Amino acid sequence: QAPLVESGGDSVQRGRSLRLSCTGSGFSTGQNCMAWFRGATDRQAREGLAVIDEDGRTRYADSVKGRFTISRDNAKNILYLQMNDLEPEDTAMYYCAAEGPAGLCLMNMERDWLFRSWGQGTRVNVSS
Repeated sequence: QAPLVESGGDSVQRGRSLRLSCTGSGFSTGQNCMAWFRGATDRQAREGLAVIDEDGRTRYADSVKGRFTISRDNAKNILYLQMNDLEPEDTAMYYCAAEGPAGLCLMNMERDWLFRSWGQGTRVNVSS
């Protein structure tokens, strides 16, 4: 069983919003470098979208900056990705990742191989 479980994916029309959630077991979201990635297919390299480090600092990919927001609720141990103004190009499988490189979190948002825990993904489909 994957240590992380994503939810919230859906089929929506262009311009709408979705909020993805990621729950974890066995570790604390508040002391973790965590991120959201997406990939169009299982074989395609995953695109780093947003990352949040141990101190709560965030960084975003240019493709989602201003539209997506990463956040976490440490009391509930949940990571979120609020996605606004969705576009057809946002259609993909979205993955939550945790246990990224401590102390080097923000600079490694694009390096999916440095995150040790993953979920199985939740699908987002945006139609025009």
